[in-house]
Parts: sequence; structure tokens; C-alpha cells
Amino acid sequence: MSVPNDQAESGEAQPISMVVVTMSLGAVILLLMLMCGLGRVTSKDDQQEGKEEEEKKTKKEPQQQSKKKSHGKNQRGPRGPKSFSHPLLAATLKEHSDNILDLDFSINGKYLASCAEDRTVRLWSVKDFKEKEHKCVRGNVEYDHATRVKFSPDCKAFITSLAIGNTVRVFKTGKKDDGAAQISAGLDFPKKSSQDIINVGLGSNANGSFVMTAYRDTTIHIWDTKGEILATLDTHHMNNNYAAVSPCGRFVASCGFTPDVKVWAVVFNKGGEFVEVKRAMELKGHKASVYYFSFNIDTTRTATVSKDGTWKLWDTEVEYNKNQDPYLLYTGSYTHLGPSLIALSADANSLAIAHSNRLWVFNTKSGEEEESFEDVHTQPIAKVAFDPSGRYLATTGDRHLRILHNVTGLRANILDMETKMKKHTTSKALKERLEHQIQETRNKLAEILGETKEE
Repeated sequence: MSVPNDQAESGEAQPISMVVVTMSLGAVILLLMLMCGLGRVTSKDDQQEGKEEEEKKTKKEPQQQSKKKSHGKNQRGPRGPKSFSHPLLAATLKEHSDNILDLDFSINGKYLASCAEDRTVRLWSVKDFKEKEHKCVRGNVEYDHATRVKFSPDCKAFITSLAIGNTVRVFKTGKKDDGAAQISAGLDFPKKSSQDIINVGLGSNANGSFVMTAYRDTTIHIWDTKGEILATLDTHHMNNNYAAVSPCGRFVASCGFTPDVKVWAVVFNKGGEFVEVKRAMELKGHKASVYYFSFNIDTTRTATVSKDGTWKLWDTEVEYNKNQDPYLLYTGSYTHLGPSLIALSADANSLAIAHSNRLWVFNTKSGEEEESFEDVHTQPIAKVAFDPSGRYLATTGDRHLRILHNVTGLRANILDMETKMKKHTTSKALKERLEHQIQETRNKLAEILGETKEE
């Protein structure tokens, strides 16, 4: 059987076309394989280069950070409680777990109260400052934390301001059935302002008692002890820097943007009923904003610190009802670096000024700076205060309390007694008593400084 020519040609062409198609597909597959392999190699190379770049950056960054830290004085990381050491450091109180915002000594000198962001308030025994272990009584601040703390005059209670509630909470101190001390929360005052509370105070005198709250604007509220507002003051400072109740329980004072301190008397009648709040006196003499002020224990002296770079000591034992003005006793200078705190000792013989984490102590008899401390806390000092005996100076600025020996006060006391002894040379009994007190004070000073006591 014969095959037509056209069929024969097509039969020969089919094997050829299949070979061409097969070769084409193989070439395409091979090309795809090469491209995928090259992509994988490229991506691996890129990843490797990326890793090398990251490693180089990681090595450079710590070096750059260390160089930056070495240039700045205040660019230091947080340090432990043992980082601050000084021959005058009497104790470090460490029970709080977060930043301490305020502290206050009871007027009888037995206790120190502190409040912190850890939602606790704590009571410390002053007599334990000499011991290695410092126990405290803990009270919880439910659903909030206290920003300020102030003892009552009878030392059986204290008040706090609340951060979230922005009002006052009263705490009472007492004992459990087993005799252990305890702190229990009591009354909450109603919230009366949207402005933050900058300080609280308790005043009590022969005729009546009151509570003070001062706010960031120019407002001060005077309350009764049950949480009812008695009076509202406008300080006209433009803004309040600080306000406090005097230790004698009669006065409320404030300072702010203006260069003065204003003092009011809270008046009650003999039956204990509130009468009025009236202007008592003003401390005028600074040339710029007054940052802070502090009374001594009987309110006969007041110390102020200002933006003008000076501190002043005033005689506030005046007949303000007869419009007698306070007397300026001394003006001193300090290293002004910004907003500062001031504390006056109970006897007004020494004062302390704090800025950031630095502290200076001055002898008010001579006006000289006698002690200075740096890096007292890892954060700016939030409060500085002398205890009522004048033996200790307490500070806080992180989660610890520093208790320092007040040797400046001891030296000032010696100078004060020596001056008195010269003035009273005719009284033999007084002279002998002063000589004995001077010797005792010198022995205390020698003990603190590690020197040999005099016989």
C-alpha cells in the first residue's frame, strides 16, 4: 500500500516538532531554576550583609552612649541605696518600694511619717535611727497614693493628700489587740478643686482646730476637722509655690510667683467657733519669686529661699494685731541653680537648702555654709526637714529616706551658748549650767565625728 507524499512529509515533521518543544521546555525550566537559585543566593547575601550591619551598629551604640554619659554630670543611671555614703549619714530607711513624695516629723520628736507612690504610708521610730535595722508600721492607701503627709498636733493621727482623688484622707494611729501598732484609714474629705493639691496642714490652738489644703493655682481652703470648708483664700501670687500651717497652729502662710510670703491668722472664739481668716503679716524683701519657706518650732523665726539667689531669716515674733512687721535678721546667698527647698531647725540655729540631688547646710548664727552633700538621692530631693530635737536632718528623693547628723546645728548651739555665757557673767549658776551644756554638746559632736571626747 502506498502512502501519499503529503502524509509522509507530515509524519517526518512530527518527531522534529516534538524534539523542539521538549528542548524549549527544558530550556525554560533550566532558566527558571537558575533564576531561583540566584535569587536565593542574593537574598542570603543580603541577609548576611544586614546582619553584619546590625552587629556593627550594636557595637557602636554602647560606645556612643558611654561617650555621651561621660560628658554629662547628671546623666547617671539609677544606683542602689549604698551608692551614697558620707561620714554624717546616720541611717538610710529602705522599706518603700517606689518613690517617696513627702515626710513629716511628729512634733513630739518620736516619729517620722512618709508617703510614697507604692500606695503606702509608713511610720518610723526616731529612736531606731541609731540601730542597724529600721522597722516601720505600714498603712495602705486603697486605690490611690498619698502625695503629702502631715501629723496632727497630738501625734495620734495624720492627714494625707491623694493623687487621684485630689482630696484629703485622715489616718489614725493605734494598737491592735496584741499590742502591735497599726495605721487605719478614716475620713475622706470631699473634692473641692480640679487643681492639684501642693500641700496640706493641720492647725490647732487653745480655741480651735482646722485643716488646710493649698492648690497649684492661687487657692487655699480652710476646713474644719470634719471636712466642711470654713473659708477660701486667694493668695494673689499668680500661682502658689508652697503653703503651710505654722507649728504654733495659729497661722497659714503661702508663697508663689510674687517676691513675698503672706501670712494669715485663723481666728476662733473662746467657745471654739470659727470666726475668720485675717491677714497677719507679710515677709517682704526678696527681689524675685519665693520658692519655699520654713518655720521654727514656735514660729518666732521663719526662713525663706528665693529665685534671686538669697535666703533670708526673719523674726516673726511680732504684734501683728498692732500692724508690726516682721524683722529681717539675716540675708545669705546660696548657689542658685533653680527651684529650691528650705528647712529651718527647731531652734532656728541651722537651715538646709536643697536643689536637685544636692544639699547645703548653713549656720544661721554666722551665715556660713558649713556642709554640702551631692548625689544624696538618685532623683531630685522632694522634701527636707529637721527633727524637733535638731539632731537629725531628713531628706527623700527616691525610694529611700536619708537621715543625716546635724553637726551644723551642734556647732551653732555651742556658739549660741558661748555668747549667752559672755552676756551673763554675773550669774554663777547660769554660767555653770551653760558650761555643762557646752561640754555635753561638744562631746556629742566629737562622737559623731569620731574625735576624742573632752573630759
